[in-house]
Amino acid sequence: MPDAFAPDPYPGERLGLPKDGSGSIAKLGRRIIGVAIDWACAVLISVAFFDYDPIATSVVFVVVQAVFIPTIGGSPGQRVLGMRVQRVTGGWPGLWRPLVRSVLLALVIPAVIWDADHRGLHDKVAGTVLLRT
Repeated sequence: MPDAFAPDPYPGERLGLPKDGSGSIAKLGRRIIGVAIDWACAVLISVAFFDYDPIATSVVFVVVQAVFIPTIGGSPGQRVLGMRVQRVTGGWPGLWRPLVRSVLLALVIPAVIWDADHRGLHDKVAGTVLLRT
């Protein structure tokens, strides 16, 4: 029988991650600002090269995510704000995980459906987690 007075698990505890500091689950505020930075960069590129085509903006956003996550550990916005993407089991996410994660993130809905560990559906499907560095 569960202990009614036991503290609720913190986000990431079930994954064996620390509660705070480096290696802990990235907080919502950082995530939102990080994606806003990435989207703003995609808009600027779209304005400069594609006459602000919304489809081009989305494609640029996905490509930037899919290229930078496996190469530098996160998108430019994530890295600037001290976050990184890794596999749930630890280590390099590979090539297909960032692509799947990026496409689902661009669809928005999977990113706003999340679990007790603050992992969006896009992270759950890709087997990744967004951590503080």
